[in-house]
Amino acid sequence: MSRKLCTQITLLIVYTMTLVWFLFLYHRIQQALQWWSYRQSVKLFLEAEKIRDDLLQDSFTIRRNLDILSTDNVDLSLNKTQEFLQKIDHFHQSLVSLSDRLFPFHLQYSLPLAIGCLLEPWDTSNPHLYFHIDMPPDWHNETAKHSLIVLITVEELLTMIVPEVVMPISIHIYLKQQKNLSNLNIEITYPDLSTLINYSTLPELQYLCDSFCFLTSGKCFRRTKNLRVAWYFRW
Repeated sequence: MSRKLCTQITLLIVYTMTLVWFLFLYHRIQQALQWWSYRQSVKLFLEAEKIRDDLLQDSFTIRRNLDILSTDNVDLSLNKTQEFLQKIDHFHQSLVSLSDRLFPFHLQYSLPLAIGCLLEPWDTSNPHLYFHIDMPPDWHNETAKHSLIVLITVEELLTMIVPEVVMPISIHIYLKQQKNLSNLNIEITYPDLSTLINYSTLPELQYLCDSFCFLTSGKCFRRTKNLRVAWYFRW
């Protein structure tokens, strides 16, 4: 076999392997982004349902009561006044919560503060979860787009890796900067090996990592030691 033919065969093999790898990578990224898009669509659907079931019903009730008052032209009792004020306060607070869920107020000013606000309901409503949060007081100016992707990643990760059953779980979350590199580490310690395996081998976790890497041009990887799984995000 001539040297020229060997070279051509070698180049063909290299091109073929490169093409196969490119197609594999393309399919993997496609799956990850499809998963990301689906998850965000579900969130928007649930928010729309909540608006229809809560806020629109509250606004209708308030509007109906005002119509009755204007028709009857009666003096308001103290109890009735307090009832209307409570409804209006609840309606206002629901709108505030909705706006924060769609785009957190603190996100455009401070990523650490936004993450802290995200974790607060997790901490207060789950006494079996032991959070240790280490956030810097100051943070460099960062695009709201990147900050939102990071915040969504944190929320999605916790949703997947925290068991639904009540059991003692330790979660360590810390954010830091090294020059122009941002680092977010999330460590979770499970009570037993079976729980660790069940909640650290989900295929959706790989979709989350791939989506984060693609959308932020960053890196994502994890390490396991004993009953602890550490997730590392770099961007």
